[in-house]
Amino acid sequence: MATKIFRYEDGLMPNTILFGSLFLSYFVGIMLIIRQAYLFNIIGLVLVMLSLVLSAYVIHEAAHGTIFYSRVANHRCGVIMGWLNGSCFASFADLRRKHMQHHRDRADVVAFDYKDLLSRGPSWLCNVVLFLEWAYIPAVEFIMRGYVMILPFVDSTRVADRKRIIYVLILRLLFFAGLAWISLRALVLYFVAYLIFITVLRFADCFQHTYDTFYILGEKSIPRDQIRDRIYEQDNTFSNLVSVRYPVLNMLLLNFSYHNAHHEKPGVPWYRLPSLHYELYGNDSGNIIPMSRLISVFHKYRVKRILSDGAGKVTSGLYKADGFYGAIGVSFLTAV
Repeated sequence: MATKIFRYEDGLMPNTILFGSLFLSYFVGIMLIIRQAYLFNIIGLVLVMLSLVLSAYVIHEAAHGTIFYSRVANHRCGVIMGWLNGSCFASFADLRRKHMQHHRDRADVVAFDYKDLLSRGPSWLCNVVLFLEWAYIPAVEFIMRGYVMILPFVDSTRVADRKRIIYVLILRLLFFAGLAWISLRALVLYFVAYLIFITVLRFADCFQHTYDTFYILGEKSIPRDQIRDRIYEQDNTFSNLVSVRYPVLNMLLLNFSYHNAHHEKPGVPWYRLPSLHYELYGNDSGNIIPMSRLISVFHKYRVKRILSDGAGKVTSGLYKADGFYGAIGVSFLTAV
């Protein structure tokens, strides 16, 4: 029975726990943020944020087809998770296609060049974005999400997507209007949870590659200007573990931080990645950068990385990430 529902025989228990925890956290979190007690509000905020984070990484798993047995089931799963975390303005098919190109071409493939917008646009726009990013408000991520929503109305080849965007927008606005009608505080708390959710995802994305970034709309290929083989892939991929000492904490990101193992074998499901990592790399910490070592550089370069030409450099030793600016605007949730 398990093999007919889930892709792998050992997937029944971990995926059942995952979906149960995800939906329970989301709905209990919503119930708690509409309560009057501040303690319940804080717990609810955390639960909503965690459910949003998990839903994003479930989309990633569905894109790789590692959860369900059938392609249709994985697609539906990705669509549902998109509705839950707000990435539904982009179609799951587009998200999957763009992410597969990231793996195939071994590059960060992005649909919109926000840096060009900031450099060519009015100076006040650039200054506002830089100020917001300095204040830890992920302005670039909102630009990328805005682009996904606006594109069908400025690109004549995407006219068919306009009705879907309007439909999604109306339903999302109705949800937030209903939440505000019940409790304005709940709406604010949901927005805070969403900001933290985006920040968690961008922190994880930020330090997983030193790939070149290409701005490509649609299904165009990247330039073949250098060799991007599996050696290049592993040399420019990093496992930014939530914790080395306590591996269970990496479950908070659905083991997405075991990124070298994921890129080596993309078809391996989330719950097998820790064992795959140690099978492939053992105690070799060459490409491991614990998140505890990345918090300071995330803070230090939070403005510099916005307009930088690259992700910086990773060297060796304890302080190997000190010159690692990181990537930005490369979320798999904003692909078109």
